[in-house]
Amino acid sequence: MKAIGLGVLASLFFASTFVVNQLMAVHGGSWLFSSSLRYFYTVPLFLLWVIFQRELGSLIRIMRKNIWPWIIWGTVGFGLFYGPLTYAAQYGPSWAIAATFQLTIVFGSLLVPVTTHQPIPWRSLWPSVLILSGVFLVQWHGQFSMSGQEVGSLIAVMVAALAYPLGNRQMMASTRGQVRAPARILGMTLGSLPFWIVLAGIGIKTVGPPPVWQWEQTFIVAMASGVIATALFFGATDQAQGHPVMLAKIEATQSMEIVFTVVLAQILHLSGTLRGYDVIGIGLVIAGMIWHSLKSPLPQAVSTAWSKSK
Repeated sequence: MKAIGLGVLASLFFASTFVVNQLMAVHGGSWLFSSSLRYFYTVPLFLLWVIFQRELGSLIRIMRKNIWPWIIWGTVGFGLFYGPLTYAAQYGPSWAIAATFQLTIVFGSLLVPVTTHQPIPWRSLWPSVLILSGVFLVQWHGQFSMSGQEVGSLIAVMVAALAYPLGNRQMMASTRGQVRAPARILGMTLGSLPFWIVLAGIGIKTVGPPPVWQWEQTFIVAMASGVIATALFFGATDQAQGHPVMLAKIEATQSMEIVFTVVLAQILHLSGTLRGYDVIGIGLVIAGMIWHSLKSPLPQAVSTAWSKSK
């Protein structure tokens, strides 16, 4: 329950990403800078953290032995996760992007054979059906008349939803607990820097340097989502290493992002008034998250209760 609590708290800070990215997109900020600046900020912030924890030397030694996993999985877990999310913010409301990103719950479970060489925990996918039903209801409006840009946005978020658990899990398997979450985040960020440098270079070439306000708002995202939320979430997943069902439960807590995003978007007047389908959908998401957090999935719990009643 402690790990699940950390996951829920992380989802609150992750929600700021969707809202602030939409704010920057509305004001004309390029997604190329909204994404790259965040990770440029992340490097010094996590560097100080890792130095404080006295793990910088260990991280450097591990990265020197084999730098390529850090580059590959850092680029996948951070680059192909956050780049597409900021791109999608140009064409869709924050709540829709947050809702679609919940596909990461299903992708995380389906990736188990790839990342841990264990069977897919099919039982843990039952609550995901409830969560995805809620996601569908929240996105109900306008989904049957999507423009080409909206389709591109949807595909981008799906790529992000797959890349994030893949990069995280592969890096966890590669480090095998040799360093704690902040050091692993720093290493993955350093490994993804070539990707962000290329994106920033394209941005400067095409739209010019980013305005001061975009620097300020990406710093907010870097602190809230890049540092606080990521550290909380990676810390939670660290507690579940080697336990695919528990990992699925922790990743399911990220479904709360949609709830927090809707609330923040309403406060900032970024989305319209919630309708009936939206409220029902949010309720299903919350119910699915609670189901995931149970000690055992519902079918097994019901079976156990039935056996005891005999």
